[in-house]
Amino acid sequence: MAVRQILFIPDPMLRRRARKVQSIDSSVLRLAHDMVDTMRDSAGVGLAANQVGDLRRVIVLQMPEEEEARIYINPEIIRREGEREVEEGCLSIPGYRGFITRSVTIRFRALDHEAKVVKIKADELLAQALEHEVDHLNGILYTDHLASHEKLFRLESRSDEAEDEEDDSEDSSHDERLSVPTDQEILNILGSGSPPVDAREAPATLKIR
Repeated sequence: MAVRQILFIPDPMLRRRARKVQSIDSSVLRLAHDMVDTMRDSAGVGLAANQVGDLRRVIVLQMPEEEEARIYINPEIIRREGEREVEEGCLSIPGYRGFITRSVTIRFRALDHEAKVVKIKADELLAQALEHEVDHLNGILYTDHLASHEKLFRLESRSDEAEDEEDDSEDSSHDERLSVPTDQEILNILGSGSPPVDAREAPATLKIR
């Protein structure tokens, strides 16, 4: 198997809707296993096929506590329940994370690598990751779910802010928004083909807030 190149915004492939897989043949399995290698190489939780330039409806995931990766073909969310605010990142937008709304629980259906039907009722990180990856196959990025640009933040800036708060915890006038980039800075990042940091230095960890 092989590690493939991950596409970064604003690559148009990330905005295209992937096509249904008609037959799970050797090329589909090769794609899926390459995606697993690519996801692991980048320390990601999940990856969708169009992130590596392929418009077939294939996603892979591996939860932190799991030893084996999951391969799902023609995945779909068939039911959503509740809402919660989560912190989310993406290998195609390295160096940034944002707060968005995701479902509390979902019902999910797909085919596995042996063409067997898989049905899951998921919550917590698994539900979030499944929603995130199925969004990718529909040309949707997590940034499309941001309530405002201020919900997006740079990882290194947020770390600096945390240190400042610890050093000056008694200063009630401290501006907690210092880590949030301006609207123009966000637009510049989202419109640039060059990622701010190497994807492997900013894994797409998904966190529940």
